[in-house]
Amino acid sequence: MSGKLSFLSGVFGLGLVMFEWFKGWLLGISKQVLLMPVWLAAPMTILVGALDSSLFSLPEVNDYITIYRVAHSPNEVWYFPLFPAIGSVIGCMILYTIAQRGGQFVMRRFDSAHLEMVRKLYLRWGVFALAVPALLPPPMPFKVFVAAAGVFGFPRGKFIMIVLITRSIRYYVWGIAAYIWRDEVLKALKWLEAHFTEMLGIALTVLALIILIRWGVVFFRSRNRALKPEQETSCPD
Repeated sequence: MSGKLSFLSGVFGLGLVMFEWFKGWLLGISKQVLLMPVWLAAPMTILVGALDSSLFSLPEVNDYITIYRVAHSPNEVWYFPLFPAIGSVIGCMILYTIAQRGGQFVMRRFDSAHLEMVRKLYLRWGVFALAVPALLPPPMPFKVFVAAAGVFGFPRGKFIMIVLITRSIRYYVWGIAAYIWRDEVLKALKWLEAHFTEMLGIALTVLALIILIRWGVVFFRSRNRALKPEQETSCPD
């Protein structure tokens, strides 16, 4: 028992260290971009967007950077949101191309059932099956829609246009909101900096609960399917 408690306390301590590291990393990038001249901030934001939309996961970092930048530099609201949108298009095209060419590394990241579900959504809703997830922030699983677009041969030109338009809308909404409610946004950002670890912990806890519930549903469904044949064979004629 004491060994298990020591292990759990070690995992918890490691989790706290990772929280603090991620907090410092995220706030550090945001503040660097905030202080940079736009000719340096633009490629940095494009790079972060490309990484987040391809094989890495940097959830909502560019949303945060866009809000932070526009709140401190309101005159950039007209063009700065284009940079994370461009980065997202580049990252999506990387993932799309790898999936299109049958990259097993990418395909192992996605459940075949999820890909089949997305295929049916594409067949039923067309461009809206890609546009709606592109507009929404996490936890919407956008990458599976990007990978499925590559696997199932969604037209490349149409794919680029949809991602560019929808991601531009998303980041411009954040930018305009930061422009209109600048004072409130700055206060909220200060509060977030002070409570980032707690908020991240809550978000990860909710995500873990969702995963556990989903796993439980899948487990019980598979168990019921396995028990059904046994019950049928055990019934007397």
